[in-house]
Amino acid sequence: MIREQIKSAQITAMKAGDKERLAAVRLILAKLKDRDIELRTASTVPDDDATVVEVLQKMVKQRRESIEMFTSGGRDELAAKEQVELDVIESFLPTQFSEDETRAAIDAIKAEVGAASLKDMGKVMAVLKERHGSVIDMSKASGMVKAALG
Repeated sequence: MIREQIKSAQITAMKAGDKERLAAVRLILAKLKDRDIELRTASTVPDDDATVVEVLQKMVKQRRESIEMFTSGGRDELAAKEQVELDVIESFLPTQFSEDETRAAIDAIKAEVGAASLKDMGKVMAVLKERHGSVIDMSKASGMVKAALG
């Protein structure tokens, strides 16, 4: 379903003459095609939406890191270009949990698995990723889990 939205966004951007959005959408489609090729040899293939969300989240993380580096290096024009790509990529992701919703999910899972110390962080993170991986930024969640268990 998300893949279809991306393909229709490509057509819309072409018709509108929106070159920046079109370039970002084409970049997304290229990454998805690369991922599809990788999955040809996989023994188990995940759900298509899960694959798309995984690719998009990875792209978001890369863009955020690039923006940070470009900004600290005084390359604001490159940071702005990355920001445009980031906005387009994020528009296809499912609505992300707020910090409060993330904390509530972490607390529920922590109670469910009986996590008491940092040794149990792996258990909590595994369940959190399985249940809410598409709507939680796992890099931020990892710090929150560590704080909740520490």
